[in-house]
Amino acid sequence: CAALRSGGGGNDVHWCFSQVKGAIDDDVAEADIISTVEFNHSGELLATGDKGGRVVIFQQETENKSQSQWRSEYNVYSTFQSHEPEFDYLKSLEIEEKINKIRWLPQKNAAQFLLSTNDKTIKLWKISERDKRPEGYNLKEEDGRYRDAATITTLRVPVFRPMDLMVEASPRRVFANAHTYHINSISVNSDNETYLSADDLRINLWHLEITDRSFNIVDIKPANMEELTEVITAAEFHPHQCNTFVYSSSKGTIRLCDMRASALCDKHSKLFEEPEDPSNRSFFSEIISSISDVKFSHNGRYMMTRDYLSVKIWDLNMENRPVETYQVHEYLRSKLCSLYENDCIFDKFECCWNGNDSVVMTGSYNNFFRMLDRSQRRDVTLEASRESCKPRQVLKPRRVCAGGKRKKDEISVDSLDFNKKILHTAWHPQENIIAVATTNNLYIFQEKVN
Repeated sequence: CAALRSGGGGNDVHWCFSQVKGAIDDDVAEADIISTVEFNHSGELLATGDKGGRVVIFQQETENKSQSQWRSEYNVYSTFQSHEPEFDYLKSLEIEEKINKIRWLPQKNAAQFLLSTNDKTIKLWKISERDKRPEGYNLKEEDGRYRDAATITTLRVPVFRPMDLMVEASPRRVFANAHTYHINSISVNSDNETYLSADDLRINLWHLEITDRSFNIVDIKPANMEELTEVITAAEFHPHQCNTFVYSSSKGTIRLCDMRASALCDKHSKLFEEPEDPSNRSFFSEIISSISDVKFSHNGRYMMTRDYLSVKIWDLNMENRPVETYQVHEYLRSKLCSLYENDCIFDKFECCWNGNDSVVMTGSYNNFFRMLDRSQRRDVTLEASRESCKPRQVLKPRRVCAGGKRKKDEISVDSLDFNKKILHTAWHPQENIIAVATTNNLYIFQEKVN
């Protein structure tokens, strides 16, 4: 069964099915395709965004003490329309409503706040609960009609009465008109007051309270666009140092910048780049070296990057090569030609760390996802599928046969379904609970506790 050590006690983690959300139909509505998945800082809430501009938030049910060996389930907490399709009349461009990223803000009071963005506009949403309503007004009836003042002879004190729980999502800030190109990343700073947003050529720094201006902190746009050689693919703030952020490029480099050095961070402090292996050089080298995601470890010592075929872990103190490299689906190297023809080679896979940075996870094709154990240097391939949807069913590892004679439990490379892909995954910050998005379904798996 699917076993991986998960830090600390050295116990193997057996992953089993917990829940699946979304329609079972084979014909998928474009609007229902999940485009981002994100746990909040406690892991109690899990948000997904989709191509239809909706955000769905799931809440972890409080644990039932009699079933302590099985963790609680996630149920729908709130659903709201975050973005609508727009039209830029100046450029005659449609702006789609698809949610590119969601980022939670650390909780400060009873309400929760999150940032969501489409290609052009970032919104700050407040998600709050209401379970009481005021009754007994003097000047109006319970249905809201105003009373005739002449008929009021006594004063009464309005009271709060309990009502069914209502979860309200309200947009508190709209950060618009600051990006010429499509936004690919947002990242909240550890000062909890500012955040960055990155598009193909620029990175902007915002204050969460100020919507009418932002500071441009990186601009790689050349004076002549014909000289353009690379674009920004992802950006993230350091989890503890509020002056430090990184951004990755389509050329496979990562630049670390220090905002104390200058207002415009076009000169990086560090450049992380691995020299190319000449034996692997091909027509596709530049495309597959493009970084699709970059994530700092929780402790802030490492960062992880994902390119088309691999995951790399970098020590922030060593720029010339990664300290760990994991092949995600090396068996696809011989298939790059057909993946180029069907455009899959441009798919942007994300990656995530577990709570103590000992295991990393990323997606692949055929609804496979990979768990890479850093301390054991072990890895396992698991599958999110309707076939293994019995409650608490342990996931069996999958193996792909790259060539030669195929063993009984192996899957041939030629039979992989490239339309089924896992681009977005998330790991609960404290527990072994993972969320994996297939096209329009959200699978939740958790550790089997004996």
